[in-house]
Amino acid sequence: MPDPESPSQSSSGPAVTGATIQLDNLSKRYPGNALPAVDSVTMDINAGEVVVLVGPSGCGKSTTLRMINRLIEPSSGRIRIDGEDVTDMDPVQLRRKIGYAIQSSGLFPHMTVADNIALVPKMIGWPKAKVRARVEEMLDLVGLDPREFHGRYPRQLSGGQQQRVGVARALAADPPVLLMDEPFGAVDPITRDHLQDELIRLQHELHKTIVFVTHDFDEAIKLGDRIAVLREQSHIAQFDTPEAILTNPADDFVSGFVGAGAALKRLNLTRVRDVEIADFPTVTIEDPLQTIFNRLKAGPTNELLLLDKRGRPYKWLRRGDLMRAKGSLARAGTPVGDYVTRNATLRDALEAVLTDSGGRVAVTGRRGEFVGVVDMETLMNSVHELLQADRLAALEHEHEQELAHASAEQGPASSDGSGTPKLGVVGDPS
Repeated sequence: MPDPESPSQSSSGPAVTGATIQLDNLSKRYPGNALPAVDSVTMDINAGEVVVLVGPSGCGKSTTLRMINRLIEPSSGRIRIDGEDVTDMDPVQLRRKIGYAIQSSGLFPHMTVADNIALVPKMIGWPKAKVRARVEEMLDLVGLDPREFHGRYPRQLSGGQQQRVGVARALAADPPVLLMDEPFGAVDPITRDHLQDELIRLQHELHKTIVFVTHDFDEAIKLGDRIAVLREQSHIAQFDTPEAILTNPADDFVSGFVGAGAALKRLNLTRVRDVEIADFPTVTIEDPLQTIFNRLKAGPTNELLLLDKRGRPYKWLRRGDLMRAKGSLARAGTPVGDYVTRNATLRDALEAVLTDSGGRVAVTGRRGEFVGVVDMETLMNSVHELLQADRLAALEHEHEQELAHASAEQGPASSDGSGTPKLGVVGDPS
Protein backbone atom coordinates (compact mmCIF):
# COMPACT_ATOMS: atom_id res chain seq x y z
CA MET A 1 0.00 0.00 0.00
CA PRO A 2 1.47 3.42 -0.90
CA ASP A 3 2.37 5.76 1.90
CA PRO A 4 -0.16 8.62 1.80
CA GLU A 5 2.50 11.00 3.04
CA SER A 6 5.00 10.11 0.31
CA PRO A 7 5.19 12.09 -2.92
CA SER A 8 3.71 10.70 -6.08
CA GLN A 9 6.18 8.48 -7.87
CA SER A 10 6.53 7.54 -11.49
CA SER A 11 7.57 4.06 -12.58
CA SER A 12 11.15 5.29 -12.60
CA GLY A 13 10.94 6.47 -8.97
CA PRO A 14 10.65 9.90 -7.32
CA ALA A 15 12.21 12.95 -8.96
CA VAL A 16 15.48 14.03 -7.37
CA THR A 17 15.93 17.79 -6.99
CA GLY A 18 19.25 17.64 -5.13
CA ALA A 19 22.77 18.00 -6.51
CA THR A 20 25.94 15.95 -6.22
CA ILE A 21 28.65 17.28 -3.91
CA GLN A 22 32.32 16.38 -4.24
CA LEU A 23 34.91 17.36 -1.67
CA ASP A 24 38.43 16.85 -3.01
CA ASN A 25 41.30 17.04 -0.48
CA LEU A 26 39.52 19.82 1.38
CA SER A 27 41.61 21.33 4.20
CA LYS A 28 41.44 24.24 6.62
CA ARG A 29 44.48 25.61 8.43
CA TYR A 30 44.40 28.44 10.95
CA PRO A 31 47.45 30.66 11.58
CA GLY A 32 49.33 29.75 14.71
CA ASN A 33 48.05 26.15 14.84
CA ALA A 34 50.53 23.39 14.07
CA LEU A 35 47.85 20.98 12.83
CA PRO A 36 45.05 21.71 10.35
CA ALA A 37 41.51 21.90 11.71
CA VAL A 38 40.39 19.84 8.70
CA ASP A 39 42.90 17.69 6.86
CA SER A 40 42.40 16.55 3.25
CA VAL A 41 38.75 15.47 3.35
CA THR A 42 37.64 13.66 0.19
CA MET A 43 33.99 12.68 -0.04
CA ASP A 44 31.40 12.10 -2.78
CA ILE A 45 27.75 12.79 -1.87
CA ASN A 46 24.99 11.64 -4.20
CA ALA A 47 22.14 13.83 -5.40
CA GLY A 48 19.09 13.50 -3.15
CA GLU A 49 21.09 11.84 -0.36
CA VAL A 50 21.15 12.66 3.36
CA VAL A 51 24.73 12.41 4.63
CA VAL A 52 25.33 12.91 8.34
CA LEU A 53 28.71 14.00 9.71
CA VAL A 54 29.14 12.70 13.25
CA GLY A 55 32.16 12.83 15.52
CA PRO A 56 33.50 14.12 18.85
CA SER A 57 33.48 17.80 19.71
CA GLY A 58 36.29 19.67 17.99
CA CYS A 59 36.84 17.07 15.27
CA GLY A 60 36.11 19.61 12.50
CA LYS A 61 32.68 18.43 11.34
CA SER A 62 31.06 21.90 11.47
CA THR A 63 34.13 23.44 9.82
CA THR A 64 33.85 20.89 7.00
CA LEU A 65 30.15 21.70 6.58
CA ARG A 66 30.71 25.47 6.50
CA MET A 67 33.40 25.16 3.86
CA ILE A 68 30.79 23.74 1.46
CA ASN A 69 28.98 27.11 1.33
CA ARG A 70 32.23 28.94 2.11
CA LEU A 71 31.14 30.53 5.34
CA ILE A 72 34.63 29.29 6.15
CA GLU A 73 37.08 29.60 3.27
CA PRO A 74 39.07 26.43 2.52
CA SER A 75 42.85 26.68 2.76
CA SER A 76 43.21 24.12 -0.02
CA GLY A 77 41.22 21.56 -1.99
CA ARG A 78 38.19 21.81 -4.25
CA ILE A 79 34.41 21.79 -3.84
CA ARG A 80 32.20 20.73 -6.75
CA ILE A 81 28.42 20.94 -6.78
CA ASP A 82 26.81 19.10 -9.69
CA GLY A 83 30.27 19.03 -11.29
CA GLU A 84 30.77 22.80 -11.07
CA ASP A 85 33.83 23.95 -9.17
CA VAL A 86 32.48 26.52 -6.71
CA THR A 87 35.78 27.20 -4.95
CA ASP A 88 36.35 30.38 -6.99
CA MET A 89 32.68 31.44 -7.24
CA ASP A 90 31.50 34.58 -5.48
CA PRO A 91 30.70 33.24 -1.98
CA VAL A 92 27.59 35.43 -1.50
CA GLN A 93 26.08 34.17 -4.75
CA LEU A 94 26.98 30.61 -3.76
CA ARG A 95 25.24 30.88 -0.38
CA ARG A 96 22.04 32.07 -2.02
CA LYS A 97 21.96 28.75 -3.87
CA ILE A 98 22.50 26.63 -0.75
CA GLY A 99 20.03 26.35 2.12
CA TYR A 100 21.52 26.68 5.60
CA ALA A 101 19.84 25.82 8.91
CA ILE A 102 21.56 26.14 12.29
CA GLN A 103 20.92 25.52 15.97
CA SER A 104 18.40 27.94 17.53
CA SER A 105 17.02 28.68 14.03
CA GLY A 106 19.01 31.92 13.49
CA LEU A 107 15.85 33.91 12.66
CA PHE A 108 16.06 37.70 12.59
CA PRO A 109 14.08 38.82 15.68
CA HIS A 110 12.94 42.15 14.19
CA MET A 111 11.39 40.46 11.13
CA THR A 112 8.10 38.59 10.93
CA VAL A 113 7.96 34.90 10.08
CA ALA A 114 6.92 35.79 6.52
CA ASP A 115 9.78 38.29 6.10
CA ASN A 116 12.32 35.77 7.43
CA ILE A 117 11.19 33.13 4.92
CA ALA A 118 11.03 35.65 2.06
CA LEU A 119 14.57 36.93 2.64
CA VAL A 120 16.51 34.95 0.00
CA PRO A 121 13.77 34.90 -2.67
CA LYS A 122 13.65 38.72 -2.44
CA MET A 123 17.44 38.97 -2.64
CA ILE A 124 17.57 36.97 -5.86
CA GLY A 125 14.84 39.08 -7.44
CA TRP A 126 11.69 36.98 -7.32
CA PRO A 127 8.48 38.90 -8.15
CA LYS A 128 6.40 39.93 -5.12
CA ALA A 129 3.48 37.65 -6.00
CA LYS A 130 5.80 34.65 -6.34
CA VAL A 131 7.45 35.47 -3.00
CA ARG A 132 4.07 35.71 -1.22
CA ALA A 133 2.95 32.40 -2.68
CA ARG A 134 6.24 30.75 -1.74
CA VAL A 135 6.01 31.93 1.87
CA GLU A 136 2.55 30.36 2.23
CA GLU A 137 3.72 27.19 0.50
CA MET A 138 6.73 26.83 2.79
CA LEU A 139 4.73 27.42 5.98
CA ASP A 140 2.26 24.79 4.86
CA LEU A 141 5.13 22.44 3.98
CA VAL A 142 6.61 22.58 7.50
CA GLY A 143 3.20 22.14 9.13
CA LEU A 144 2.47 25.73 10.22
CA ASP A 145 -0.83 27.39 9.32
CA PRO A 146 0.04 30.43 7.14
CA ARG A 147 -2.95 32.39 8.44
CA GLU A 148 -1.80 31.89 12.02
CA PHE A 149 1.98 32.31 11.69
CA HIS A 150 2.48 34.69 8.74
CA GLY A 151 2.64 37.88 10.83
CA ARG A 152 4.19 36.54 14.04
CA TYR A 153 7.66 37.40 15.29
CA PRO A 154 10.21 34.78 16.38
CA ARG A 155 9.78 35.68 20.07
CA GLN A 156 6.12 34.63 19.76
CA LEU A 157 7.04 31.10 18.66
CA SER A 158 8.06 28.00 20.60
CA GLY A 159 11.52 26.57 20.04
CA GLY A 160 10.15 23.86 17.76
CA GLN A 161 8.15 26.38 15.72
CA GLN A 162 11.23 28.57 15.32
CA GLN A 163 13.19 25.59 13.98
CA ARG A 164 10.41 24.82 11.49
CA VAL A 165 10.53 28.41 10.25
CA GLY A 166 14.31 28.15 10.03
CA VAL A 167 14.00 25.10 7.78
CA ALA A 168 11.31 26.86 5.72
CA ARG A 169 13.64 29.84 5.23
CA ALA A 170 16.51 27.57 4.20
CA LEU A 171 14.31 25.91 1.56
CA ALA A 172 12.45 29.00 0.37
CA ALA A 173 14.50 29.62 -2.78
CA ASP A 174 14.31 25.91 -3.67
CA PRO A 175 18.06 25.22 -3.35
CA PRO A 176 19.37 21.80 -4.43
CA VAL A 177 21.58 21.56 -1.33
CA LEU A 178 20.64 22.01 2.33
CA LEU A 179 23.32 22.26 5.02
CA MET A 180 22.17 21.67 8.61
CA ASP A 181 24.50 22.35 11.55
CA GLU A 182 23.05 20.67 14.66
CA PRO A 183 19.68 22.32 13.89
CA PHE A 184 17.72 20.44 16.58
CA GLY A 185 20.30 20.55 19.35
CA ALA A 186 18.69 23.34 21.38
CA VAL A 187 15.15 21.93 21.77
CA ASP A 188 13.71 19.44 24.25
CA PRO A 189 13.87 15.70 23.40
CA ILE A 190 10.20 15.28 22.44
CA THR A 191 10.23 18.33 20.16
CA ARG A 192 13.52 17.11 18.71
CA ASP A 193 12.00 13.73 17.81
CA HIS A 194 9.09 15.44 16.08
CA LEU A 195 11.39 17.80 14.16
CA GLN A 196 13.46 14.84 13.01
CA ASP A 197 10.27 13.14 11.80
CA GLU A 198 9.30 16.34 9.99
CA LEU A 199 12.67 16.48 8.23
CA ILE A 200 12.26 12.85 7.12
CA ARG A 201 8.81 13.67 5.73
CA LEU A 202 10.11 16.75 3.92
CA GLN A 203 12.93 14.76 2.37
CA HIS A 204 10.42 12.17 1.11
CA GLU A 205 8.70 15.03 -0.72
CA LEU A 206 11.64 17.20 -1.82
CA HIS A 207 14.63 14.84 -2.37
CA LYS A 208 17.24 17.52 -1.65
CA THR A 209 20.88 16.79 -0.98
CA ILE A 210 21.28 17.27 2.77
CA VAL A 211 24.54 17.41 4.73
CA PHE A 212 23.70 17.25 8.43
CA VAL A 213 26.09 17.72 11.38
CA THR A 214 25.39 16.17 14.77
CA HIS A 215 27.27 14.75 17.76
CA ASP A 216 24.35 12.38 18.47
CA PHE A 217 24.88 8.97 16.86
CA ASP A 218 21.23 7.98 17.38
CA GLU A 219 20.19 11.06 15.42
CA ALA A 220 22.67 10.13 12.70
CA ILE A 221 21.19 6.62 12.42
CA LYS A 222 17.66 7.98 12.26
CA LEU A 223 18.27 10.59 9.57
CA GLY A 224 21.19 9.48 7.44
CA ASP A 225 21.21 7.53 4.19
CA ARG A 226 24.95 7.36 4.88
CA ILE A 227 26.98 8.38 7.91
CA ALA A 228 30.55 9.70 7.96
CA VAL A 229 32.12 8.96 11.35
CA LEU A 230 34.93 11.50 11.75
CA ARG A 231 38.09 11.41 13.84
CA GLU A 232 40.17 14.46 14.72
CA GLN A 233 40.80 16.83 11.78
CA SER A 234 37.77 15.29 10.05
CA HIS A 235 39.68 12.15 9.08
CA ILE A 236 37.02 9.68 7.95
CA ALA A 237 36.95 6.57 10.16
CA GLN A 238 34.01 5.01 8.28
CA PHE A 239 31.62 6.29 5.60
CA ASP A 240 28.77 3.86 5.07
CA THR A 241 25.09 3.14 5.57
CA PRO A 242 23.70 3.05 9.13
CA GLU A 243 23.07 -0.70 8.77
CA ALA A 244 26.68 -1.40 7.77
CA ILE A 245 28.13 0.73 10.58
CA LEU A 246 25.91 -0.92 13.21
CA THR A 247 26.64 -4.48 12.09
CA ASN A 248 30.28 -4.06 10.96
CA PRO A 249 32.00 -1.07 12.60
CA ALA A 250 35.38 -0.44 10.95
CA ASP A 251 37.42 -0.27 14.19
CA ASP A 252 37.30 0.37 17.92
CA PHE A 253 36.83 4.11 17.40
CA VAL A 254 33.64 3.53 15.39
CA SER A 255 32.52 0.83 17.84
CA GLY A 256 32.82 3.43 20.59
CA PHE A 257 30.39 5.67 18.71
CA VAL A 258 27.96 2.82 18.12
CA GLY A 259 28.12 2.06 21.84
CA ALA A 260 26.19 -0.61 23.67
CA GLY A 261 22.81 -1.83 22.54
CA ALA A 262 23.44 -1.99 18.80
CA ALA A 263 20.34 -4.17 18.39
CA LEU A 264 18.18 -1.48 20.00
CA LYS A 265 19.80 1.16 17.81
CA ARG A 266 18.63 -0.90 14.83
CA LEU A 267 15.13 0.20 15.83
CA ASN A 268 16.13 3.62 14.51
CA LEU A 269 16.31 2.14 11.00
CA THR A 270 12.66 1.07 10.81
CA ARG A 271 9.81 3.56 10.59
CA VAL A 272 6.35 3.36 12.09
CA ARG A 273 4.96 3.44 8.53
CA ASP A 274 6.75 0.09 7.91
CA VAL A 275 4.76 -1.80 10.57
CA GLU A 276 1.07 -2.44 11.12
CA ILE A 277 -0.81 0.63 12.35
CA ALA A 278 -3.97 -0.61 14.01
CA ASP A 279 -7.40 1.02 14.08
CA PHE A 280 -8.73 2.31 17.38
CA PRO A 281 -12.28 3.44 18.29
CA THR A 282 -12.59 7.22 18.44
CA VAL A 283 -15.08 9.94 19.32
CA THR A 284 -14.79 13.71 19.06
CA ILE A 285 -15.38 16.47 21.56
CA GLU A 286 -18.30 17.59 19.38
CA ASP A 287 -20.14 14.26 19.79
CA PRO A 288 -23.08 14.26 22.24
CA LEU A 289 -22.20 12.89 25.67
CA GLN A 290 -24.80 10.14 25.34
CA THR A 291 -23.22 8.96 22.07
CA ILE A 292 -19.81 8.81 23.73
CA PHE A 293 -21.26 6.98 26.75
CA ASN A 294 -23.04 4.45 24.50
CA ARG A 295 -19.89 3.77 22.48
CA LEU A 296 -17.89 3.21 25.66
CA LYS A 297 -20.56 0.84 26.98
CA ALA A 298 -21.05 -1.15 23.78
CA GLY A 299 -17.55 -1.12 22.33
CA PRO A 300 -15.24 -4.15 22.08
CA THR A 301 -12.73 -2.45 24.37
CA ASN A 302 -13.14 -0.49 27.57
CA GLU A 303 -11.46 2.56 26.06
CA LEU A 304 -11.94 5.24 23.39
CA LEU A 305 -9.70 7.96 22.03
CA LEU A 306 -11.22 11.42 22.22
CA LEU A 307 -10.21 13.66 19.28
CA ASP A 308 -10.27 17.45 19.22
CA LYS A 309 -12.03 19.55 16.57
CA ARG A 310 -9.13 19.04 14.14
CA GLY A 311 -9.13 15.28 14.56
CA ARG A 312 -6.00 15.26 16.72
CA PRO A 313 -5.52 12.94 19.74
CA TYR A 314 -6.74 14.65 22.89
CA LYS A 315 -7.69 12.20 25.66
CA TRP A 316 -7.98 8.48 26.39
CA LEU A 317 -11.47 7.77 27.76
CA ARG A 318 -12.24 4.64 29.79
CA ARG A 319 -15.49 3.22 31.10
CA GLY A 320 -16.36 5.00 34.28
CA ASP A 321 -14.48 8.20 33.39
CA LEU A 322 -17.65 10.08 32.50
CA MET A 323 -19.43 8.84 35.61
CA ARG A 324 -16.57 9.87 37.89
CA ALA A 325 -16.32 13.24 36.14
CA LYS A 326 -20.09 13.72 36.45
CA GLY A 327 -20.61 13.74 32.71
CA SER A 328 -18.05 16.48 31.95
CA LEU A 329 -15.56 15.91 29.11
CA ALA A 330 -13.38 18.67 30.57
CA ARG A 331 -12.71 16.55 33.67
CA ALA A 332 -12.95 13.09 32.08
CA GLY A 333 -10.19 10.90 30.76
CA THR A 334 -6.39 10.99 30.58
CA PRO A 335 -4.68 13.53 28.28
CA VAL A 336 -2.62 12.02 25.46
CA GLY A 337 0.91 12.47 26.76
CA ASP A 338 2.82 11.56 23.61
CA TYR A 339 2.28 10.54 20.03
CA VAL A 340 4.41 9.58 17.03
CA THR A 341 4.14 10.27 13.32
CA ARG A 342 4.39 7.73 10.51
CA ASN A 343 7.99 8.87 9.98
CA ALA A 344 9.00 8.23 13.60
CA THR A 345 11.32 5.31 14.23
CA LEU A 346 10.33 2.17 16.09
CA ARG A 347 12.64 3.29 18.88
CA ASP A 348 10.60 6.50 19.25
CA ALA A 349 7.42 4.41 19.32
CA LEU A 350 8.86 1.96 21.86
CA GLU A 351 9.85 4.77 24.23
CA ALA A 352 6.37 6.29 23.94
CA VAL A 353 4.66 2.94 24.55
CA LEU A 354 6.82 2.18 27.59
CA THR A 355 5.81 5.47 29.22
CA ASP A 356 2.09 4.91 28.56
CA SER A 357 0.08 2.83 31.02
CA GLY A 358 -2.08 1.49 28.20
CA GLY A 359 0.83 -0.02 26.27
CA ARG A 360 0.13 1.79 23.01
CA VAL A 361 0.85 5.11 21.31
CA ALA A 362 -1.25 7.22 18.97
CA VAL A 363 0.07 7.71 15.42
CA THR A 364 -0.62 10.99 13.64
CA GLY A 365 -0.50 12.26 10.07
CA ARG A 366 1.07 15.34 8.56
CA ARG A 367 -1.21 17.84 10.30
CA GLY A 368 -1.43 15.99 13.57
CA GLU A 369 -4.61 14.10 12.65
CA PHE A 370 -5.10 10.68 14.22
CA VAL A 371 -4.44 7.70 11.91
CA GLY A 372 -4.19 4.73 14.31
CA VAL A 373 -2.15 3.19 17.10
CA VAL A 374 0.94 1.02 17.48
CA ASP A 375 1.02 -1.33 20.46
CA MET A 376 3.65 -3.27 22.39
CA GLU A 377 2.91 -6.58 20.64
CA THR A 378 3.61 -5.08 17.21
CA LEU A 379 6.84 -3.52 18.43
CA MET A 380 8.07 -6.69 20.13
CA ASN A 381 7.43 -8.71 16.97
CA SER A 382 9.43 -6.16 15.01
CA VAL A 383 12.30 -6.31 17.52
CA HIS A 384 12.42 -10.11 17.25
CA GLU A 385 12.50 -9.88 13.44
CA LEU A 386 15.35 -7.36 13.55
CA LEU A 387 17.36 -9.50 15.97
CA GLN A 388 16.85 -12.57 13.80
CA ALA A 389 17.96 -10.65 10.71
CA ASP A 390 21.08 -9.47 12.58
CA ARG A 391 21.90 -13.05 13.63
CA LEU A 392 21.60 -14.27 10.04
CA ALA A 393 23.75 -11.40 8.78
CA ALA A 394 26.40 -12.18 11.40
CA LEU A 395 26.42 -15.88 10.43
CA GLU A 396 26.76 -15.01 6.74
CA HIS A 397 29.62 -12.63 7.51
CA GLU A 398 31.35 -15.29 9.63
CA HIS A 399 30.96 -17.84 6.82
CA GLU A 400 32.44 -15.41 4.29
CA GLN A 401 35.40 -14.79 6.62
CA GLU A 402 36.01 -18.54 6.98
CA LEU A 403 35.95 -19.02 3.20
CA ALA A 404 38.37 -16.14 2.70
CA HIS A 405 40.69 -17.54 5.40
CA ALA A 406 40.61 -21.03 3.86
CA SER A 407 41.33 -19.61 0.43
CA ALA A 408 44.28 -17.61 1.74
CA GLU A 409 45.75 -20.66 3.50
CA GLN A 410 45.43 -22.78 0.36
CA GLY A 411 47.37 -20.27 -1.70
CA PRO A 412 47.85 -20.47 -5.48
CA ALA A 413 47.08 -23.74 -7.31
CA SER A 414 49.96 -26.23 -6.94
CA SER A 415 51.35 -28.54 -9.64
CA ASP A 416 52.05 -32.29 -9.62
CA GLY A 417 55.05 -31.87 -11.87
CA SER A 418 53.19 -32.79 -15.06
CA GLY A 419 52.16 -29.22 -15.69
CA THR A 420 48.59 -29.92 -14.62
CA PRO A 421 47.56 -27.83 -11.64
CA LYS A 422 45.97 -29.49 -8.66
CA LEU A 423 42.80 -27.61 -7.66
CA GLY A 424 41.50 -27.87 -4.13
CA VAL A 425 37.76 -27.56 -3.48
CA VAL A 426 36.96 -25.28 -0.57
CA GLY A 427 34.27 -26.70 1.63
CA ASP A 428 34.24 -30.18 -0.03
CA PRO A 429 32.60 -32.46 2.54
CA SER A 430 34.36 -35.59 1.27
